[in-house]
Amino acid sequence: MDPLENLRRLCLALPETTERLSHGEPTWFVREKKTFVTYADHHHDSEHLAFWCAAPPGVQEALVATDPSHYFRPPYVGHRGWLGVYLDVPLDWDAVAEVVEDAYRVVAPKKLVAELDASSCRSSRPGAPSPHGDL
Repeated sequence: MDPLENLRRLCLALPETTERLSHGEPTWFVREKKTFVTYADHHHDSEHLAFWCAAPPGVQEALVATDPSHYFRPPYVGHRGWLGVYLDVPLDWDAVAEVVEDAYRVVAPKKLVAELDASSCRSSRPGAPSPHGDL
């Protein structure tokens, strides 16, 4: 199970997202403009594989305080409330999917969030395919 491929699948499943390199790492954007997730492959000699993402107010502090083995305050963007998520520890990919979706919701315009909500309602019906694949 490749963490980058799983992260890529989660990010690109969201409305109007694109991927391109930014600062040498795969990064996902809403409408090719606003970053919501950045892959961090041992960034600046860190000993960890991780990703950094936008987070709703207070979430970074709460998750880092309650589960520092999975979450951290990333450099450069941590002061803005962004969340770091370790990818080289045992993961609950459903929880990762929620973090990625929350990051998207923080950055995306209201119209795209409404589109996401509408597709989530459709996909939550019995027998409907999951918007996050087979995680």
